Amino acid sequence: MLLPRILTALIGIPLIIAAIHLGGLVYMVFVGCVILLCLYEYSLVLTAGKRPVHTLSLILWGLLMGAVALLGHIHPEGLSLPDNLYPLAISAVLVGVLVFEVLTPKRSWERVCNTFMGVFLIPWSLAHLINLRDIPTYGEYLTLFMIITVWVSDTGAYFSGRFLGRHKLNKEVSPKKTWEGAIGGTLLAVAGAVVMRNLFLSSLFTVKTAIWLGLLVAVIGQLSDLAESVIKRSTGVKDSSNLLPGHGGFLDRFDSYLLLAPVFYYVVIYTFNVSL
Repeated sequence: MLLPRILTALIGIPLIIAAIHLGGLVYMVFVGCVILLCLYEYSLVLTAGKRPVHTLSLILWGLLMGAVALLGHIHPEGLSLPDNLYPLAISAVLVGVLVFEVLTPKRSWERVCNTFMGVFLIPWSLAHLINLRDIPTYGEYLTLFMIITVWVSDTGAYFSGRFLGRHKLNKEVSPKKTWEGAIGGTLLAVAGAVVMRNLFLSSLFTVKTAIWLGLLVAVIGQLSDLAESVIKRSTGVKDSSNLLPGHGGFLDRFDSYLLLAPVFYYVVIYTFNVSL
């Protein structure tokens, strides 16, 4: 299991870093593909667990929410956007999901809830990866800071849990995760955050701030991972798919950012007062 995990990482990590570095349309397409695949896998997981979800509605309204999260941030020239864009989009999704359900045979309120949750959990949250990258001057480095810190945290948690793990973190939600793994991942994340701050973000924040940001990324990232595990355990599914050998699916690989991407983005823009 470790070898496929390493091989997938050796291919995937350079591709992700290259997409972040290039930014612009390339990075937007990359994140858009990730969102689509995560939405598809979310549908697969629920369907496999015999939990109803409307896949077409999920993808259609999910892409709308992702676009709104992006457009509400960048304010493209020549495009007039309403001041109430966010509430307008939320209302459109609410009406749209319900209309799809009304027109669907064997109507299900559970399907409405599962679909509505997927629309906001995945595209709305992951679109903040693009917003973070688009921050002037520091966007590329802040995105690398967050994503690499997550990778370091995951690596630390994996090996700490494998060799030192004794006490289960939450056996019902994620049987393999341990407190030792969580602590090891957090400590390594903090160390990695300090190193990255010294490499390319020393002009933006201090070492003390890097420590707090490392803690934030590690804690919120691991909570986000557990949140996705709740979905899988409630459906009896181990991995969202097998598209990434050793890592499961895209939803498994990007689950840390479901809660982390918006939290980190708003902490950055309100703490450092960066211009948008």
